[in-house]
Amino acid sequence: MIVRRSAAVLAAIAAVAGAPASAFAASPSPSASPSLPSGLYGTADPTYDGVWRQSLALLAQHTAGVRPAAAAVDWLTGQQCASGAFAPYRPQPAAKCDAKTPVDTNNTAAAVQALAALGGHGAERGKAVAWLKSAQNKDGGWGYTAGGASDANSTSVVIGALTAAGERPEDVRKDGKSPYDALLKLALPCDGDGAGAFAYQPDKKGALTANADATAAAVVGALGKGLAGERAPAQGTAPACGKATDARQAAHNGAAYLLKALARDQHLTSALPGAKDQPDYGNTADAVVALATAGQGERASGALHWLETHSGPWARQSGPAAYAQLILAAHATGTDPRHFGGTDLVTALNATGPAPQAADATQKTDKTEKPGKKADSDSAFGVWWIVGVFLVAGIGIGFLLSGRGKRQQP
Repeated sequence: MIVRRSAAVLAAIAAVAGAPASAFAASPSPSASPSLPSGLYGTADPTYDGVWRQSLALLAQHTAGVRPAAAAVDWLTGQQCASGAFAPYRPQPAAKCDAKTPVDTNNTAAAVQALAALGGHGAERGKAVAWLKSAQNKDGGWGYTAGGASDANSTSVVIGALTAAGERPEDVRKDGKSPYDALLKLALPCDGDGAGAFAYQPDKKGALTANADATAAAVVGALGKGLAGERAPAQGTAPACGKATDARQAAHNGAAYLLKALARDQHLTSALPGAKDQPDYGNTADAVVALATAGQGERASGALHWLETHSGPWARQSGPAAYAQLILAAHATGTDPRHFGGTDLVTALNATGPAPQAADATQKTDKTEKPGKKADSDSAFGVWWIVGVFLVAGIGIGFLLSGRGKRQQP
């Protein structure tokens, strides 16, 4: 959902440096756009994350039983190019896309998942899936942009889109390779540093470095699920790292890594070069979704409680994508997002965009219990991180990019 790593920031850096960025979730841009379309969620500049945050917002609303405003859905579909692909943001959607339009796999796959969850829009989803298939690499995976080297995050979000569209990801192949083959190549073995984790991409020498961001994404993807994950039946035992002969075992290896990474502080951390480590709220939420999808939701309860206690200021500052990530973490663990650390996440998300349609009588908020706590009980990066990224970018873009896919969590 990884921002964790911020889609908006990394895409901005990529635009400056000429390198692709991988996006599994988004933080806001540093400044607000003076004129935003009424159907868009959030007030920050949508240049690098408009479609992403809109897709997450619609998907989160759906999991919470909210019928999004028609204007919000229309805004998203209006961003699609004739090819079926989506760019992060097109300020003039009536204008035709051309070779300079920065379409990518992440925004396209996120839009597919949101539209599939809402139902209908078969033509738009079909065109988007066809474009995604055309962008598949020979190793079976996807990069952020068509033709870019495959990475764990992009491959995983596309798997989620294929599943949402009714496809069998294992049957979507290029040169005989499926998306799961690509993920297996990015899975670390059970010995050495980062045992069981996934790497974002191999380094220039082909070595793999554990990355909790990529691991959270890949656990969900390797299990064939999308950004919302799925509340799987609880596993009786903690996951143990074993030889990953298939994607499912690799996913459980990744879950074991995430539990170890969360064990000390109950949250993941991230740091810029030369900066102090900071809590990574978005990636922690993604890790909760991943663990719940792997049947380890009970063991993620500490991280969920940490989010309930600490994520409020981050979400208020970061806007719709952050609220959406927290809602998805609550949903995956059977927690009521309307009572999340004293915050009604659903109302807060709704307030960032057009008012939703009247609630359908058949739709109800999930009132199930979360591990060890009633669901109806109370339960940054932010701008400074982003400013820091751009400062570092101004000093040495190449250095920052070389390390962006290699962040390790304790």
